[in-house]
Amino acid sequence: MVGTGRVGRALARVPAPWPYVLGVFLGTKIVFTLVGVLTLAAFDGTAWAPPPDEAQMRQQQREVSPHGWLSLWFAWDSFLYDHLARLPLDQPWTDFAFPLLYPFLARPLAPLLGGDTALALLVIANVAYVGVLYYGVRLGERLLTDDRSAATGRADEPGAATAGGPGDGGRAARRFVRYLVLLPTAFLFHAALTESLFLCLTLATFYYAEKRRWLLVGVIGFFLALSRSAGFFVALPLVLLLLRQGGYRLRPRALWRYLRAGWPLLLLPAGWLSFMAFCWWQSGDWFAYKHAQEQGWNIRVQNPLGVLWHGLTGAAPDAVRVWIAVLFLAVLVAGARRLGLPYLVYGVMMVLVPLSMGTPVYKSLLRYLLAVFPVALVLAGWARRPQLDVWLTATLAVLQGALFVIWLAYWTHFII
Repeated sequence: MVGTGRVGRALARVPAPWPYVLGVFLGTKIVFTLVGVLTLAAFDGTAWAPPPDEAQMRQQQREVSPHGWLSLWFAWDSFLYDHLARLPLDQPWTDFAFPLLYPFLARPLAPLLGGDTALALLVIANVAYVGVLYYGVRLGERLLTDDRSAATGRADEPGAATAGGPGDGGRAARRFVRYLVLLPTAFLFHAALTESLFLCLTLATFYYAEKRRWLLVGVIGFFLALSRSAGFFVALPLVLLLLRQGGYRLRPRALWRYLRAGWPLLLLPAGWLSFMAFCWWQSGDWFAYKHAQEQGWNIRVQNPLGVLWHGLTGAAPDAVRVWIAVLFLAVLVAGARRLGLPYLVYGVMMVLVPLSMGTPVYKSLLRYLLAVFPVALVLAGWARRPQLDVWLTATLAVLQGALFVIWLAYWTHFII
């Protein structure tokens, strides 16, 4: 009892929201590890697992680690990131398909892990997942309360949430984080992929933008643009957020104030230009990444609405994935008044920008939809009613569980 009391007092001294954040991280890690180990034990050795087209990936997983609870978090792009993390910088490159922040973060960490770049990538992804939870709580506290329907982002308005508080804002923020980790493929936050890093940086930019710390927004946004090709597009909703803070006034004096406060947003496109400059330095081609994607995956910029329609009328697996994207868009539109223009624009962009890559995106669409965090904001607002909260939570948990089993059964092409 004495020991328990000491632990309790120690935990009480940990500043909010870290007890909740670490609790969610460890809880989801334990659940997914147990489900993963049991599912792998059930499927391994069956005649149809893995399918022939994924046998190579299974071999790559064994090379990363003989332990299934660890190797299950590596798939397809994970091995390409590992390759980029090991390429020497003093020799010309031929691989430019991905932005470089994620694999480059693994370079200084790998020596501390015995030179294991794959493990370094996994550690970075999981640290970023903790960041997702932290900034999810903080942003939710500023945008959500249980006593009004607005997510206006004006923390100084009457009834707005208070940071770290256990009241309405705190409860709503925790509900927002719960729906973030219940999004259909949110188990990928634990994987050696860019999902957690991209969303962590995105939530951080919006959080600091809400606090009007625009220089910090620009610095984080620079790295956001280096984390994924869609990163620099986040500049548009951030500009809208800046305009909203000024009441959308467009008089000359107001425009000067916008420019004086928001000039750091130029760092977002500068981040992507830095990647292009790296491509030129290594290959003499500013668009080496574009040419690599065209040749390797047949990715070409297309009308996203045409790609959406093609998927809805195409093969069953593609139609299922695209219908989930349509459902995301429907939730965003239904919650538009609650979200406000900046978050609505961001959410719609994060659905349509991946679709603009053409039909190859179908295989990874469920993965890319994890970036659409405003959907979780809308669901958290709707779920103020306890009965609806229970049904939404149960439905999303079952859906994610089914998709996680599909991932473990090596039908990973359905997700990535």
